[in-house]
Amino acid sequence: MEAWFLVAAEDDFYSSAPLVRVERYTENLHDRADRVQSDTGPFADLLTRAQMAFELGLGAGSMIYLRKIFELVTHQVADIAEVPIHTARGKRRPFKDVLQEVNQKRNIIPLRFSGSGYKLFGELSDVIHGQSDEEVALAKYAPCRQLVLGVVDQVNKDNEYAKAIEALGWAVDDIGQIASEGVTS
Repeated sequence: MEAWFLVAAEDDFYSSAPLVRVERYTENLHDRADRVQSDTGPFADLLTRAQMAFELGLGAGSMIYLRKIFELVTHQVADIAEVPIHTARGKRRPFKDVLQEVNQKRNIIPLRFSGSGYKLFGELSDVIHGQSDEEVALAKYAPCRQLVLGVVDQVNKDNEYAKAIEALGWAVDDIGQIASEGVTS
């Protein structure tokens, strides 16, 4: 078994007999990755890392991984929906603008919190940028994880619908028109 130690020294660490203490100890938990269900697709590794950071009491670390998942899924859908991530000058567009445009085209934010899609990104960012302590970050982890997974699930469902529509040979333009008009009785 592999174990990692964070060691601190009272004196000069390189002296002949430094007084040291173990600050943190952890086992290498990579073999526990199978605990997270594989239905999260390409984000399974990041989700596993987020969960491991959470279990080690690293609130900000766990939130970093959740934010990365949120950014990646948004940028992947932006690429598919032909939403530019960069400006004409090659600089990155503000994430809020990209997210709003992607959500208008593909509805990646679940309806339940669609008006607060960017608020989720703000929650994740506040923790990462030191706007809260580890205790707050750990308390916010589970609900933020649930909402990020909601976005991933929404994108997966959209992909499944697109495959079904394609398999039936329906025109995508017709589907868009039906969706915008709604169903009448």
